[in-house]
Amino acid sequence: MNPTTPETQVAAEGTTRMSRDTLSITDNRTGKAYEIPIKNDTIHATDLRQIKVKPDEFGMMSYDPAFNNTALCQSKITFIDGDKGILRYRGYSIEELAEKSTYLETAYLILHGELPNRSQLEEWTYHITHHTFIHESVKKFLDGFHYDAHPMGMMISAIAALSTFYPEAKDIFNKDSRRKQTYRLIGKMPTLAAFSYRHSLGMPFAYPDNELSYAGNFLNMLFKTSELKYRPNPTLEHALDVLFILHADHEQNCSANAMRCVGSSHVDPFSATAAATAALYGPLHGGANEEVLRMLLEIGSLANVPAFIKRVKAGETKLMGFGHRVYKNYDPRARIIKHVADGVFEIMGRNPLLNIALECERIALEDDYFVSRKLYPNVDFYTGLIYQSMGFPVTMFPVLFAIPRTSGWIAQWEEMLLDPEQKIARPRQVYLGYDLRPYAPLDQRS
Repeated sequence: MNPTTPETQVAAEGTTRMSRDTLSITDNRTGKAYEIPIKNDTIHATDLRQIKVKPDEFGMMSYDPAFNNTALCQSKITFIDGDKGILRYRGYSIEELAEKSTYLETAYLILHGELPNRSQLEEWTYHITHHTFIHESVKKFLDGFHYDAHPMGMMISAIAALSTFYPEAKDIFNKDSRRKQTYRLIGKMPTLAAFSYRHSLGMPFAYPDNELSYAGNFLNMLFKTSELKYRPNPTLEHALDVLFILHADHEQNCSANAMRCVGSSHVDPFSATAAATAALYGPLHGGANEEVLRMLLEIGSLANVPAFIKRVKAGETKLMGFGHRVYKNYDPRARIIKHVADGVFEIMGRNPLLNIALECERIALEDDYFVSRKLYPNVDFYTGLIYQSMGFPVTMFPVLFAIPRTSGWIAQWEEMLLDPEQKIARPRQVYLGYDLRPYAPLDQRS
């Protein structure tokens, strides 16, 4: 017999540890015991199917409305620790990216997994910049909307329409085709957004200026009037770029899930992005900052804040912009935005609603009612104030969200597409309806 060595002892301990990577389940209905493998602190849902009372049953399922505790994928893109208030793209902290990076550089990171070197960034920026123009027929398409059409509705329709202009986008397993559609989507989103905005004002469209930065060009298409060359304010340009970085991706949120779910049918990326944009349209997602602004307008003045907080605690209304499905700590993006706001207000003037917002935040952070419930300011609490100060109407808020989130959506879509475990999305249900019933003729129904 070979003597026990440190190596064999470690191997034996490793085997013991591996054998413990299971979940023991006893079905009290049958008395049967099951060992379910654990990997990455999860169990595979289909492993529950073996648990059944009768052999011809479907088997056990997990019931999880709204995916509260179900992982639908394995991802390497974005990491969030909601309890600690941590957000990272590909391992880089959001604080460092917001301070040192640009949106296009961050978009490259999210899509490619690594920060670009100088030549890669130059090539990436060139391709995005030179795909900002849209087909003239898309302009005619946008012109068909009524003057008071919501910009987000126009965006969703226009993005879906792009799939008809680029039929090769259906070749989703062709790497070169995916890259081309990535350039097109990231490049054209600001143009579609700006044209939708100008249409709502009855203003002529302002074409892209390829000499400007990504954020600067967007401001040009939004606000250019009679000047020959639009020069964006550097502070506003930087603020918009930071906001784009903060909104680039956010793990498996509603719109990312929509992108993956619709994309799992192997539809083209324009159609999937239109679906994700539609998901973002909702007031519980991309429209949340609009709700914050409406709340602050409803409060009206500092003197009304205590009474409003009292109504919140009584369950009569909600404190919009506080609390988050994931974050149970201060949203790290909210801290960054608060600093960005100072620079914007210095240029555009202090938003009169800011004092109301700050007082709401001060009371909430000191009141045990909110602290015990882990209700801290989220990213939506200050973005609406910034956007309003920059001259955007509230209808544009979700549109401004959709532009940067496009890079995250494409990254999520491509990761899903290349994952061999992924199939077309098809959730199960717990059926609680009637069993088989006989059909009654019309004259025999009560």
